[in-house]
Amino acid sequence: MNVTVLAIFDEFNPSASLAKVMKERLIRLASELQNIHLKQFATQKPLSEDVVIYISYNPKYTIRWRIVNDVPSFIETEVAKTCALLNYIPWKTAAINIFKQN
Repeated sequence: MNVTVLAIFDEFNPSASLAKVMKERLIRLASELQNIHLKQFATQKPLSEDVVIYISYNPKYTIRWRIVNDVPSFIETEVAKTCALLNYIPWKTAAINIFKQN
């Protein structure tokens, strides 16, 4: 299973003080989440599946996360546990899963 974690700067204020440091930090945290914390997914079947996760800052500069593709529920649960241990919060959207539209 391929895991991709992308740093998203949608609500990021580039003119804020420390903007460069915050951007570099978010990129580093995305890399660590992908290559260290979620590395165990690389050996899980099916190996051809992908998990795509966005991380970003919320308006209070807390790290938030969201899975952006359709994955099995056990993958969602494991990602949620891992992100909770890192003190990342779920990225609130109008729908719980933007692809299932439940």
